[in-house]
Amino acid sequence: MMNWDRVQGNWKQFKGQVQQKWGKLTDDQFAAINGQREILAGKIQEAYGIGKDEADRQIQDLANSLQDGQNHGDATTRTFNARH
Repeated sequence: MMNWDRVQGNWKQFKGQVQQKWGKLTDDQFAAINGQREILAGKIQEAYGIGKDEADRQIQDLANSLQDGQNHGDATTRTFNARH
C-alpha cells in the first residue's frame, strides 16, 4: 500500500496517471489539487457525483496500483542489474 505522502511528494511524476484515471477533471483543477489527497477527493466527488467514501476508495486503489507499478519496476531493475 502506498503512502499518499509519496504521491504528493512526487506529484509531477504521478499527475499523468491521476489525470488518466479521472479524465473529467480539468488542468485548473489539477493545479489546485497539487497532490493534496483531500482536495483530489473533493474534486472527484464533484465531477463524478460520488460520495466521500467511494472517492477515498478510488484514490487508495490508484495509490496501490502506483505502488505495484513501482515495485515491478524495481524488480526489473534489480534483475537487469544482476544479469549485467
